[in-house]
Amino acid sequence: MTNTVPFPQLEIPQTIAAGPGPGNTDARVLSRFAGAGLADHMHPDVLRGMVECKEMLREVMGTKNTYTFGVAGTGWSGLDMMFSAVMPGDKVVMFVNGTFSGIDGLTVRMRAATAEELAANPLDPKPASVVIVDVPHGTSVTEEIVEAALAEHKPKWAAMAHWETGSGRVNDIEGFSKACERHGAMGLVDAVSSLGVGDFKIDDYAGVHGWASCPQKGICCLPLTYAPVSFSDTYIEALMATGTRTFCHHPILEARHWGIIDGKDVEKGTYHRTHSAYAVAAFHEALRICLQQTVAQRASDYIFHEGALRAAVEAMGCEVTSNMPSLVVLNLPGALAGREMELVQHCRAQNFGIWPTLSEPVQVRIGILNLLNEATITDIVTRFCAALRELGGEFDQEAVDTALRGHYGAAMAAE
Repeated sequence: MTNTVPFPQLEIPQTIAAGPGPGNTDARVLSRFAGAGLADHMHPDVLRGMVECKEMLREVMGTKNTYTFGVAGTGWSGLDMMFSAVMPGDKVVMFVNGTFSGIDGLTVRMRAATAEELAANPLDPKPASVVIVDVPHGTSVTEEIVEAALAEHKPKWAAMAHWETGSGRVNDIEGFSKACERHGAMGLVDAVSSLGVGDFKIDDYAGVHGWASCPQKGICCLPLTYAPVSFSDTYIEALMATGTRTFCHHPILEARHWGIIDGKDVEKGTYHRTHSAYAVAAFHEALRICLQQTVAQRASDYIFHEGALRAAVEAMGCEVTSNMPSLVVLNLPGALAGREMELVQHCRAQNFGIWPTLSEPVQVRIGILNLLNEATITDIVTRFCAALRELGGEFDQEAVDTALRGHYGAAMAAE
């Protein structure tokens, strides 16, 4: 007798992920994921893949840090590992200019809280040793802001998001690094949104000692593969001196699963925490694609195609307030102001995955992660035009078309 399963098979439709992330995973990555054999996790090809992933990740991140590897999970896992070096009572200055740097700030406060401070407010502790520097929504963290805070507070750690997708702002990583060097602070950077999108090398920023990113944005891999992290020798020495309260996301212990022991690579890999052959294959292919395209070319492509999307939505009467090359954050035209959530829900019901901001003021976010071609940008613009009209918006369609044609036509003429 065959039992009847009370739930139908899950069918998730094809969508266009035009938000801040996750991005659209490349078909080649999905193919490697699905095509991986049921290999024993210690199979030589799995170990070789892990060794090569480390090497490719160092090249993508632009670093010689030995402690550069992937944390199994999403960007939250990588950030949790990076912040694990913050111990109770540590003095930290955290710069917040949006939703996600705000969540990083909560992580810092939980890490730095003493037992008494954590018990007093377990879900939102207010440790005396942590200074949160709030920067207004829609503006960037500048070197001047960082300099003033570090000069006043002289912390052990300073932390910032490189690119804040909550409001679409790029923060001053060079100024942050220089200020950290001047004041002897160890910088920690959330690079969740910038890695694989921006053209930068982390070794160029000597004041930053910990970096954490994610697999599902610029790296364009499956969400549940590996969150890239990289730690300087100074960070590792600080961690060895103090220890940490985590076992699962302990940077030194976790590095051993990637064959990094006592600051050196084990040539052929080593016993590890049952990393999946599927995840290793997908991550390996995502990094290969990034290196084939080159970080510099990807960064240039993002800037170019964001310019096309920006020009088109501005021609619809929207005001763009972001400066990120992978994300346009905008205010709707005056006649539609206040209907941002309605518009987003309307689009998502049609498998067009744009997003609102998650904090005030409510704005609309349209992302282009791994959507770097004229046809796809034109499709996004066409869908957004239709959605505005369906809510009663009025604009000059010819102006929108001209903006797109002008942007892409100028590029063709230059070639």
